[in-house]
Amino acid sequence: MVHPKTVLAEIDQQFPQSLARLFELLRFPSIGTDPAHHGDCRKTAEWLAAQLTGLGFKAELRKTTGQPLVLGRYAPPKAAGLPHVLFYGHYDVQPADPLELWTSAPFAPEIRKGKDGKDAIFARGACDDKGQLMTFLEASRSWLKVHGSLPFRLTVMIEGDEESDPAHIDSFLKARAREFPADVAFICDTEMWDGRTPAINTRLRGCMGIEVSVIGPKIDLHSGLYGGPVQNPIKVLSRILASVHDAKGRITIPGFYDGVKPIPPKLRKQWESLKFPAKKFLGEVGLSVPAGEQGYSALEQMWARPTAEVNGIYGGYQGPGSKTVLPSEATAKLTFRLVEGQDPKKIRKAFKAFVKSRLPKDCKVRFDDSGGDSSGIAVPEGTPWVNAARKALKEEFGRDPVMMGAGYSIPVVESFKKHLKVDSVLVGFAKSDDNPHSPDEKYEVDSFRRGIRSWTRIIAQFATE
Repeated sequence: MVHPKTVLAEIDQQFPQSLARLFELLRFPSIGTDPAHHGDCRKTAEWLAAQLTGLGFKAELRKTTGQPLVLGRYAPPKAAGLPHVLFYGHYDVQPADPLELWTSAPFAPEIRKGKDGKDAIFARGACDDKGQLMTFLEASRSWLKVHGSLPFRLTVMIEGDEESDPAHIDSFLKARAREFPADVAFICDTEMWDGRTPAINTRLRGCMGIEVSVIGPKIDLHSGLYGGPVQNPIKVLSRILASVHDAKGRITIPGFYDGVKPIPPKLRKQWESLKFPAKKFLGEVGLSVPAGEQGYSALEQMWARPTAEVNGIYGGYQGPGSKTVLPSEATAKLTFRLVEGQDPKKIRKAFKAFVKSRLPKDCKVRFDDSGGDSSGIAVPEGTPWVNAARKALKEEFGRDPVMMGAGYSIPVVESFKKHLKVDSVLVGFAKSDDNPHSPDEKYEVDSFRRGIRSWTRIIAQFATE
């Protein structure tokens, strides 16, 4: 390993230039899901490709079924035998609405004090994911300036559809997997455990979404004339949804837990040592009593246990005042957060069978499967790549990183595993109050600086004299 002292000094010395480049990137309103901004997305991709070209990469834009994909390839002068790293990020951002809730314009980045008094960069995409992806690019820039070459082969892949439709990158990778013979994927799109403690995310829950509609009478009916003998779809659907969980919070769908593995005892012990304040966590959103699957801590419920949630339910009259009707149908939207070992297609099939088995004779059911599927992912905690990241993060922050999980999904991690057969190392420097997807999104200046320094220390793990 080469000590990164000289590179770290270069990072600190030219940090104002790194900030300036990030500000350039943040000024692009690259809202991938909005057709009005497709031209801005292409300009953003072109800007990133130019940055990679300036670093000595062979950079290009590749056509996908969505926004253009930025690809940059780097091979050291003596590349034979060196590992091949794939770094992934995304340049698209969430829509900025509602604009009136922003303190400053979302695409006019500025530095000001956050609620904790620390300097932060306020802009849409500052945290998710432009600031994060730039930590790696700026670390690579400084390493190349000091040493002339990186200690591994590197492919940088930056997409423009992460916030809207993961099918675009998935279909691209499926068709072109042979182009990317990587040994590992690095992703910077996650957060730290707390303001002082870094983290490596080794668990992501997948997600299966489905909509179910129960249909009863052919039209809405007068409740005074028909109330009693007629099946009410809202009542039927409510009973079915209520039966998905038992009194202990366990999901009752047959076969739902097939493939679910207990977390390793060592990891469970580490999570217990974090002393996660569940009551405070709930108090921040106006609640006080922990719910969920009994026998598991709040962290386990969020990071390592599958869930079934009703996200929306509607039917019948919803206008002002009263209307005494029996609705002809009722609909609910559900998502199932899944963990490693569960098959989303089997869960979908099992849920449909569960609903049909509880449907009265006079009712019909309709399903909408457009909610999509993604599987849960777990990365072994002891791989050389994870160990290198652990050592590097401890050197930068002076404390061991937390091996944490996430209740959400990052679909590309599944795509990398499925199509490229590689695990992902997820290291991010966001804070819990950075407001990604919300007004006044921010990224602390210190998060950006230490993110660059951390990636430099990770790079150093693979360098030899």
